[in-house]
Amino acid sequence: MEKDGVRMKQPKRFLDIVTEIRNMTHKQNIRPGEWLPSERELAETLQVGRSTIREALRSLELLGLIETRQGEGTFLSDFRDHTLVEVLATFVLQDEQSHEDVRKTRLIHELAALGDVCSNNALTGLPVWKGLRAKLEAVEPLQRETVVRELLIVSGNRLSLKIWLLLCQYSGQPFTGNVNETERAILLDLLAAIAAGRQKEAEVSYIKWHELIEGGDNHDYS
Repeated sequence: MEKDGVRMKQPKRFLDIVTEIRNMTHKQNIRPGEWLPSERELAETLQVGRSTIREALRSLELLGLIETRQGEGTFLSDFRDHTLVEVLATFVLQDEQSHEDVRKTRLIHELAALGDVCSNNALTGLPVWKGLRAKLEAVEPLQRETVVRELLIVSGNRLSLKIWLLLCQYSGQPFTGNVNETERAILLDLLAAIAAGRQKEAEVSYIKWHELIEGGDNHDYS
């Protein structure tokens, strides 16, 4: 990304931060049941804002990897029985077909989340969709990953979210970068369909966006 001819440092993405927090627990030998560093310490160490750290921790808690106890702090959960990472590492990414299978499986989870949201009036009316729409209409920077991650989180399926996060890591982080001009109109149509609960229209827009970023250049042109 450039601004006034100066190369700007890309902001850290959600998955990058989650990975760094995980690496920190290994490096500092933090064991299940032990405290994690505070939000302030994590923000200083990872050089990101506290709101970004808070968002990452919220998703880690949804996945069951950490636990927040009122008045006590945040603890690392006992996730030694979570073998999904090892299973994926063993059986995927062995050839090109495996990569394609990962991409298709990830899309299945994304479309399932979209269907769950569109079929629930309480979910289609959430402020998050208006917030995303406002960013797009104001031509503010919006990370691709934010759109999809909110969809998965709002759908409420924790297992699907967990699998999706792992599949993203194994498929080359497909949502890197910010939404560009070509994508903006597609996403506005997608958000309008979600708000109206029109699942078929939402799916058409989502697949169109998916094919655009998966099949073309994935860089941030904003």
